[in-house]
Amino acid sequence: MIEADQFIGPAADRGYDFYTGVPCSFLTPFINRAITSERTKYVGAASEGEAVAIAAGAWLAGRKTIVMCQNSGLGNCVNPLTSLNFPFRIPTLLITTWRGQPGVRDEPQHELMSQITQSLMELLRVRCLTFPRSGADVAGILDAADSVIEDTQLPFGLIMEKGAVADEPLDQSAENARPMGEIVSRRNGGPASATRYQALEALLGGIDDTTGIIATTGKCGRELFTIEDRKQHIYQVGSMGCASAMGLGVALNTEKSIIVLDGDGAFLMKLGAAATIGAYQPGNLIHIVLDNASHDSTGGQATVSPHVDFAAVAAACGYRTAWSCDDVAGFTEALGHMKTTDGPHFLRMKIAPGSIGNLGRPTVKPPDVARRFQDFIAE
Repeated sequence: MIEADQFIGPAADRGYDFYTGVPCSFLTPFINRAITSERTKYVGAASEGEAVAIAAGAWLAGRKTIVMCQNSGLGNCVNPLTSLNFPFRIPTLLITTWRGQPGVRDEPQHELMSQITQSLMELLRVRCLTFPRSGADVAGILDAADSVIEDTQLPFGLIMEKGAVADEPLDQSAENARPMGEIVSRRNGGPASATRYQALEALLGGIDDTTGIIATTGKCGRELFTIEDRKQHIYQVGSMGCASAMGLGVALNTEKSIIVLDGDGAFLMKLGAAATIGAYQPGNLIHIVLDNASHDSTGGQATVSPHVDFAAVAAACGYRTAWSCDDVAGFTEALGHMKTTDGPHFLRMKIAPGSIGNLGRPTVKPPDVARRFQDFIAE
């Protein structure tokens, strides 16, 4: 057993100072200290996959990150680990508990995951070791993790057994309920007339070269690349639904303006991220949902977005303002307001289904996209 600071201190000496995750009883003392330590910043996530994406954004902004979760939560991590961290070569230190460890009585829901935790990590290309059992083990384990991360540019895992960390008190004030944001405008006069391409053109024409853009997977990123490729663009490939969490991770660690371009299907998939954004209040974040009521990149199957008031959801989650529009004029008006006031801001832009013909794909490889964006944030 170790004290939490016996790990957190040496990890901070190596630059690991940004923590995010979802609690587990095995992790309680470790998370408690990550929250209270002056050497660390902790962001509580709504899901384990969201935590992985938040950490990926923080890494883009120059932080070394630690993600913490229960081993049952590895199931929620599979998508971002395989379709975000792996293709973009984004590392993190992933600490997962070993619930259901052989010889340790636990709940029945942990029975299967306990048997496959290590093999699942390895299958996900996450090499792993046991979380240190004594203070003397910490330096060697961190050295091994750093060596593998430097060599592979991929996540490295530590599996924490029950009782690995001594009890740690939690001195954390309860979060005060945030007032609902303002639903500023509903310019919805009828069927959407604008295309995604036109909305993206209006966006690029209305921002400068100091604004970062994170575009969700599918045709959104492909059209953005077609219009203009900029070093301040991230074109997600896979990791559907993770753009907003990734944008949060970036925005919390830079003063630059950050815009997230989401789709209605992707936004619905990880709706909990809106609550996390509203709670942490990044003033430099603009979250745009281009809503064509369909999964456009996979054949146009309908989503349930016509039944959801996205602006009301965002306002209820704590975004400072929430806009809804269905034409380029309304989009431009909303963007102009959001650029001059503190966020987070939300904009749902209703667009027509479909895309331009012969749509290409980004020719810049994902690791290069990530590292040039990282360089842009560091400028």
